[in-house]
Amino acid sequence: MPKILVIDDESSIRNTLKDILEYEKYETVLAEDGFEALEKMDQGPFDVILCDVKMPKMDGIELLDKIKELDPDTTVVMISGHGTIDTAVEAIKKGAFDFIAKPLDLNRLLITIRNAMDKTKLVSETRVLKRKVSKTYDMIGESEAIRKIKEMIKRVAGTDARIFITGENGTGKELVARWLHELSNRAKGPFIEGNCAAIPSELIESELFGHEKGSFTSAVKQKKGNFELASGGTIFLDEIGDMSLAAQAKVLRTLQENKITRVGGEKEIPVDVRVVAATNKYIQKEIEKGNFREDLYHRLSVILIHVPTLNERKGDIPLLADHFLQEVLHEQSMPPKSFTGEAFDELKKIHWTGNIRELRNVVERLAILCDKQITGDDVKQFAQPLSAIKK
Repeated sequence: MPKILVIDDESSIRNTLKDILEYEKYETVLAEDGFEALEKMDQGPFDVILCDVKMPKMDGIELLDKIKELDPDTTVVMISGHGTIDTAVEAIKKGAFDFIAKPLDLNRLLITIRNAMDKTKLVSETRVLKRKVSKTYDMIGESEAIRKIKEMIKRVAGTDARIFITGENGTGKELVARWLHELSNRAKGPFIEGNCAAIPSELIESELFGHEKGSFTSAVKQKKGNFELASGGTIFLDEIGDMSLAAQAKVLRTLQENKITRVGGEKEIPVDVRVVAATNKYIQKEIEKGNFREDLYHRLSVILIHVPTLNERKGDIPLLADHFLQEVLHEQSMPPKSFTGEAFDELKKIHWTGNIRELRNVVERLAILCDKQITGDDVKQFAQPLSAIKK
């Protein structure tokens, strides 16, 4: 339900607006002055704010400045019974969505609120799209292990050398691959990811190399594979240790000849890709078991990068936790929050079986469930709920 904050020093106006807006299915919160309004905003975001201009303690224009400092994208509609053209112009210049004079015209008010809601929705969608489009990838941490990985990436990113990344689930292997791509000469080209463990073995060749129409029952049209789609850029073969031997043979041929043949096709198609592969398995054991081709491993492993577990870099936990907290607060449009030193200490005591991925989930949980200061007791209570259930 859309949430609206009404700020007005006259109780009759506040209560009337509340009745009208709740009838129109808006959740409505009231504040009688600017200070109370700021307290209400600390408790969560509002889709639209209706703000009177003339109020005691803090007038509406001053409050508008403070609201815009907290969140420039907040949609504020100014209302006033003492409005002048100059006041209206000043409010709009400072970022107000609209200015409505009292006595309020109900139809105009509701239309303005609907338009303001549309603007809020567009701003939210634009923010999400911008994060997706402009998202940069970086490795957070100052531990020796991370410092060495960063140095290695910077050294090899500008080459076309194939990279083989190892590490447990959730350690950030994909992040390393994306950073390699962004720092490479192929950064303007595509980054195509294929999770070899998630693709059924009977479909993996079609996913990687494409297929021709009619090559199998469900092949109703021609399809380009990941190698073709990644041409000019980077292909990331995640969890390559789970790839079938038949697909491994075709990948090996592709690496040798820089050409692919679609499933059901005969034409050889040249591809220009940089290959980055990753696995959470002990690849030497897989080779010994006959599950992974040794010649393919040697083709892929020109450069080896091992990503440490979070338990091996616990000194980085405060940096990572704070980074994830700010990320979550921004994504969820939540008020500012922070960790205490005791909270960081408790996070360091945890044995992280899910590594960075698990830490990120825990931080999101703490951000949602805790107050402004996330304490050590909060971490004990919420960080490992399964442990609490077992007890």
